[in-house]
Amino acid sequence: MPKRTHAMRYVAGKPVEQIFSSSAYFPRQGLPLCKPLQASKFLRVVVWNIFKQQRVSWLAVLKKFGKDSQLMLLQEARTTPEMVRFATSHYLTTDQVPAFTLPHHPSGVMTLAAAHPIYCCPLREREPLLRLSKSALVTVYPIQDGRSLMVVNIHAVNFSLGVNVYSRQFSSIGAKIALHRGPLILAGDFNAWNRQRVNALRLFTRSMELQEVEFFIDNRSRVFGFPLDFIFFRDLYVAEASVLVTRASDHNPLRVDFLL
Repeated sequence: MPKRTHAMRYVAGKPVEQIFSSSAYFPRQGLPLCKPLQASKFLRVVVWNIFKQQRVSWLAVLKKFGKDSQLMLLQEARTTPEMVRFATSHYLTTDQVPAFTLPHHPSGVMTLAAAHPIYCCPLREREPLLRLSKSALVTVYPIQDGRSLMVVNIHAVNFSLGVNVYSRQFSSIGAKIALHRGPLILAGDFNAWNRQRVNALRLFTRSMELQEVEFFIDNRSRVFGFPLDFIFFRDLYVAEASVLVTRASDHNPLRVDFLL
């Protein structure tokens, strides 16, 4: 029997908790709502495929580029002791969806946040060719103006014939987005490495009425000339957006400061 899709929650001083997928969209009860996500004028978000922490300088870059960020959306993140220590010492809560298990430590999308989520929904989609899973995570956080911010962290299906499975992963996410009223961020590694995939991605984001963050100096990692990593949003304003060039991963991290 296959394992149920779940997230692993890491909070300093508490046992690791399993969070299971739910079809219902409602805030979890019993979580503290007194601390909103935004703590300053800007909401800083970092998005990075961290390449399973295979390169030695990943932690230094994470500390430097993630400084003062309220949200960090990682893909291919492994729950090594070093990663868990960083996450629990710099953020209130960290949720990871194990897509597959490498020796000793699972790997998947990981969302680090400066507030506790009031909703959490892990999602997985199996690669049709390699039979490995790609993961996504939907979380919702209270923000200072009394509204809630939905955050979708995605590592999209990579190897498939056509775009049917690729688009199906978006459909699962779209069902959650359609239930949310208010600001939203959708970001991650979309593996949009050909025109077919780019068109499927554009069609989906337009249907969700999302805008794309544009980078004046666009140093995003590319395959066949197409960027892989994107940040989409609604009901927010972009104050500043940048891409860091680094050898600490096979992807360059993105950073955006949003105004509500």
